[in-house]
Amino acid sequence: PYRTLFRSSRDPSLRHLVSPWPPLSGTQRAQGGPSARSGTMLSRVALSSASALKLSAPLTVGVFHASRPLHVGQPCLAPVPPLPEKGGKVRHGLIPEEFFQFLYPKTGVTGPYVFGTGLLLYLLSKEIYVVNHETIAGVSIGIAVIYGIKKFGPQVAAFADKLNEEKVARVQDIKDASINAFEQAIADENKEQWRVEGRHYLFDAKRNNVVMLLETNYRERLLTVYNEVKNRLDYQVNLQHVKFRREQDHMVKWVENHVVQSITP
Repeated sequence: PYRTLFRSSRDPSLRHLVSPWPPLSGTQRAQGGPSARSGTMLSRVALSSASALKLSAPLTVGVFHASRPLHVGQPCLAPVPPLPEKGGKVRHGLIPEEFFQFLYPKTGVTGPYVFGTGLLLYLLSKEIYVVNHETIAGVSIGIAVIYGIKKFGPQVAAFADKLNEEKVARVQDIKDASINAFEQAIADENKEQWRVEGRHYLFDAKRNNVVMLLETNYRERLLTVYNEVKNRLDYQVNLQHVKFRREQDHMVKWVENHVVQSITP
């Protein structure tokens, strides 16, 4: 705002931002009407304010910087402080203990009570607070509330503590289940990483198995060729033996027949 005011005081085209009246024409300035005088006075005030602000540059910079937001992050990501299990100490069921501890070094033990009594007397004497039927009704309601708190407060507090403990137990069970699930997931992940680390051993074993299978298949084929060749050679040997025996039998029979024919008349 101060920069705009300073700039508008120097630029005639922007003086309407400072002055509440529209800009004056040449004739109106020559006439020197009240509007022109008001605009001139306001421009002088703006110039003086701008010069004062210019002299107090560190202060203005601090003011401008103070207008910026301090927190640039998302508030939803801020850590939530833990809730206290029990409330702070109070006196007379309403006044916090910190108030008495704050006044003890300065006023002593009776200081808070004197302060409260004096404040009450001041309000009544100056008629800042007027006692009427609403005061009696408020005192009656306060007595009833105090009696109810003293009478039924422990039972209600025990019931509320029981509900709170059940809620905390349910939340703790959910938390424990989540922690166990995450731990199991971490263990499974570590196991999978261990398996991945031993993957090259598995690949080497499979590669060796493939090589052994190929070697076995090769040797089986060699054995098959050997058996086939042996069978064919055995067949040829047996064929020659049979042919030799047949020829031998034929020669024996032929010789016997010729001998028999030469002997018989």
